[in-house]
Amino acid sequence: MLLALTQWLAQDVRFFSVFNYITLRAVLAAMTALVISFLVGPAMIRKLTAYKIGQSVRSDGPQTHLVKAGTPTMGGALILTSIAITTLLWGDLHNHYVWVALLTTLGFGVIGWVDDYRKVVHRNPKGLPAKAKMGWQSIIALIVGIYLWNTASLPAHTELIVPFLKFLVFPLSAFLFIALVYLVIVGTSNAVNLTDGLDGLAIMPTILVSGALAIFAYVAGNVVFSKYLGIPYIPGAGELAIFCGAIAGAGLAFLWFNAYPAEVFMGDVGALALGAALGVVAVIVRQELVLFIMGGVFVVEAVSVMIQVASFKLTGKRVFRMAPLHHHYELKGWKETQVVVRFWIITMLLVLVGLATLKLR
Repeated sequence: MLLALTQWLAQDVRFFSVFNYITLRAVLAAMTALVISFLVGPAMIRKLTAYKIGQSVRSDGPQTHLVKAGTPTMGGALILTSIAITTLLWGDLHNHYVWVALLTTLGFGVIGWVDDYRKVVHRNPKGLPAKAKMGWQSIIALIVGIYLWNTASLPAHTELIVPFLKFLVFPLSAFLFIALVYLVIVGTSNAVNLTDGLDGLAIMPTILVSGALAIFAYVAGNVVFSKYLGIPYIPGAGELAIFCGAIAGAGLAFLWFNAYPAEVFMGDVGALALGAALGVVAVIVRQELVLFIMGGVFVVEAVSVMIQVASFKLTGKRVFRMAPLHHHYELKGWKETQVVVRFWIITMLLVLVGLATLKLR
């Protein structure tokens, strides 16, 4: 909206032409999302508290978590509101990638909202049944995969790129490409959701990874930079930098309220949506394996759950004291803040490794 306005004003006032630069709008998007969240956040937290939309806590978990019972949840709605408004304000609304990313994020947000609503309002501990949740996630992810396959203009837009190896790419058939899109979006969504178990644990890695993906999106959408760095040129992908900037800005503001001791939790409405957002951007800019690297904390958290479940079913024994992995370290004696900050540090290092793939190819 604001982009269209500034383009119209630029016809008479040259200054407004600076808003055509993606880099400027990405920064403005981050700042706008930050301000919106700061303005709306306190009122939303008060409303959630008044409606007694509080978090339930596992009785078999760390005893230090019992004090978290009743803390307002579903705060992810604040993040999604900020992202949506900001993207509509600063993004190019004629760009189909912007709509793919935004609608995918909001779609997964709706799934998470229904799950949270059933848990905290209807007092149904199971929330949305697992089959229904996975079913709706699958439908959205498959639609995205089919759409991206049918709108790809070059074979390079559907190839699997291997990090650090410039000339090693794998052409994908329609089935393999759609399956990859499905696995990345659904997998990342649920991995972020599993990670969201401690104050600030999931949101900071999300901010860091989204910031890095903004760089990949900008490079992929720039014909000069993409050619120089040897990655596929994807016309229009640069606009996703605005979307990623909005995620980073909204995430930083949410961290203000979610930092230990948290005033609000994001809930499934936020975690499922943010994971899907990272996944859909990664598949559009053809950096699925780089996302796997940068989101290593998310990956390890999800894998720890799969190992724990498989081990218990096959042998009756648990590999970890508790899954996901962050609870294992808590039960080993790490303080919650230690787990969170150390996982943040690991993510920072992994994001740097991921960014290094831009040049080390």
